Amino acid sequence: MSWLDVMSGEAPLVVAIPHAGTDLADVGGFRSEWLARRDADWWVDRLYGFARDLDATVVRTGISRSVIDVNRDPSGASLYPGQATTELCPTTTFDGEPLYAGSGPDEAEIARRTERWFVPYHAALAGEIARLRVRHERVVLYDAHSIRSHVPRLFEGQLPLFNIGTFGGVSCAPALSAAVQGICAATGQSHVLNGRFKGGWTTRNYGEPDKGVHAIQMELAMRGYLEEPEAPDEANWPPDFDAGRAAPMAAILGDILQCCVRFAEEAQ
Repeated sequence: MSWLDVMSGEAPLVVAIPHAGTDLADVGGFRSEWLARRDADWWVDRLYGFARDLDATVVRTGISRSVIDVNRDPSGASLYPGQATTELCPTTTFDGEPLYAGSGPDEAEIARRTERWFVPYHAALAGEIARLRVRHERVVLYDAHSIRSHVPRLFEGQLPLFNIGTFGGVSCAPALSAAVQGICAATGQSHVLNGRFKGGWTTRNYGEPDKGVHAIQMELAMRGYLEEPEAPDEANWPPDFDAGRAAPMAAILGDILQCCVRFAEEAQ
């Protein structure tokens, strides 16, 4: 499928990239195509381009999260009750601006998008995890994300640079989250474990440490690898990807992914 990239490796690590896509496919009615693409996890696929050198499996969708968010509960239940968030098929941006000129997708349209994009994405993810579990006693699922550093509707002030989510310690062994947190702490940069972003549907659905699948989410503040303008607009957003600017962050993330592989291989 042209919108779904599955690059299979043999290391006990799956890197999921659900939100770097900008393809609006056949979905119309958006007030602005730029607005419908603005909240992408910009350039995360390029930032983690080194993952294939680790023989990791990478599963990436090119579909925009504004079409369907493959990291949301397919039932429509909120992942963060009582807090602002966006839906399975979002009707607003992160800042609360309406995405559609009209009322947005109805139940039939949400069901169509779910069947067309959500179901195949997760079938691929589940299939790759199952394939690796045949060979490895442990597999780490690493869900790769990023977001603007300032989104007042979602969180106060400036987001920490590294936001590690393990669904409150449920989705992976404490040893793995502690090791990842230790790498982040050693950088001297701001970091938090299970803060505002505790892990989305992917982390919560697949993380079963007692069955050998350890899931962890990393939400990066974008300032860590690109130049964020104070106020994004159509003239300055998204910033271009600068490999040199992103290199220090990529090196840290390389250490983190290698740590995930070592953790999984300890069980062999």
